[in-house]
Amino acid sequence: MKIASFNINGVKARLPALLDWLRDADTDVVVLQEIKATDDQFPCLEIEEMGYSVETHGQKGFNGVALLSRFPVEDVRRGLAGDDGDEQARWIEALVSGPSPVRVCGLYLPNGNPAPGPKYDYKLAWMERLQARVAALVAGEETAVILGDYNVIPEPRDCWNAAVWQKDALFLPPTRAAFRRLLHLGLTDALRAVDQGPGIYTFWDYQAGAFQKNWGIRIDHVLLTPEAADRLVTCGIDAETRSREKPSDHVPIWVTLD
Repeated sequence: MKIASFNINGVKARLPALLDWLRDADTDVVVLQEIKATDDQFPCLEIEEMGYSVETHGQKGFNGVALLSRFPVEDVRRGLAGDDGDEQARWIEALVSGPSPVRVCGLYLPNGNPAPGPKYDYKLAWMERLQARVAALVAGEETAVILGDYNVIPEPRDCWNAAVWQKDALFLPPTRAAFRRLLHLGLTDALRAVDQGPGIYTFWDYQAGAFQKNWGIRIDHVLLTPEAADRLVTCGIDAETRSREKPSDHVPIWVTLD
């Protein structure tokens, strides 16, 4: 089973880019972030014609996540537990059937800038709620893949120039510590399990020729519970999509489980 994450940065604006990638990638399950559309605005028909069922958790103008699957899904959950007043659409999960069921959790973690401030407080509180959900998945011994745009640069090697990011919410010590706490629950960073090298990024700004200069950061991650990690075959990044017409500023990251 091939499972991917793609921050599409506006599904209506970049539908051709999404459809082109879906045709090429041959992916079984996809989670999208920043769809920037309500549920009724999501282009379900075009994607369903490619063999996917569609589950969305949309929001007008901002945020929004979706889950596309070629396999049947059940137990679909929208929104991360722990704050009944949180109206931001940042979490979707479902149990995906297939040869062996997998729980797929798609997330769009808050950016948190400017920091310090209320947006950064929200980011850290959201990460605490994420930790609680992950702890429950690990305790339940679920085969789970938790993937998406984490808006976290875990280590200096995950950005082109650490000095540039020292005061950014994506790289501040409390952010990185919260990410490590997730890993310490027993999760595996799928990309780092297969490639320890530097210069591996999933986001490049649109400005200053960042992609051409490889001024990137790795902020889209695939984390695996122990049961999912036991099935890990490989993990990769489709960096070439960043050079296509009207691209997202992110590129897809994917994992294959046996």
